[in-house]
Amino acid sequence: MAKASRSLRSQRARTAARSGQMVFARRNYMLLLLGIALIVVGYAIMRIENEVEGFISLYVAPLLILGGYMEIIYAILWRPSPDEATGDPAGAG
Repeated sequence: MAKASRSLRSQRARTAARSGQMVFARRNYMLLLLGIALIVVGYAIMRIENEVEGFISLYVAPLLILGGYMEIIYAILWRPSPDEATGDPAGAG
């Protein structure tokens, strides 16, 4: 059973590589950049306050950093629906 699923995955990867499709859509890259920006801002404000027991460095900055990492995970896992992949807008008729 596991062997069949591995071969199916590798077959999908080969067909995607042959067709020239990109793995991520534009939205994935935008979400990834947003996550990286949140992480950078979180570490920056933690460093700027530079207090061990300050409110921002204890509460705000870690939440921003955690949100950034969660955003990156979401960006990696997000896939467009089949309607979005073809480029058909939702109410076009």
